[in-house]
Amino acid sequence: MNWYLKVLKENYANFEGRARRKEYWMFTLFNFLIILLLAGLGGAFLAMEINALATVFYILYGVYALAVLIPGLAVTVRRLHDTGKSGWMILAGLIPLIGGIWLLILYVTEGDRGDNEYGSDPKLEAEPEN
Repeated sequence: MNWYLKVLKENYANFEGRARRKEYWMFTLFNFLIILLLAGLGGAFLAMEINALATVFYILYGVYALAVLIPGLAVTVRRLHDTGKSGWMILAGLIPLIGGIWLLILYVTEGDRGDNEYGSDPKLEAEPEN
């Protein structure tokens, strides 16, 4: 949870530097779980025909999705920087199938050891407290 909060608090719109795999994947995991919860509750209330609550949860889902759009892009760009790639490489995801697979490979690849052109090795920095 601390990795998720670190992205939101310290690096909300920081597109510079590097993000290690753990930071990226923990943010992605918690983001996915929150979106799944909000959309799932909205769908459940819609199925029970409690439209007012369904609408509330779908609005919360939309607000949350907009709120984490910038930090999600920022942590993704910093993750690409950790592998020595430009943040513009995220546009490879627009290539059907192959682009998504290529990005997934970059996201799971260990970052460059030591400094690279985008900054110092984030593994050498202190981890957030648990």
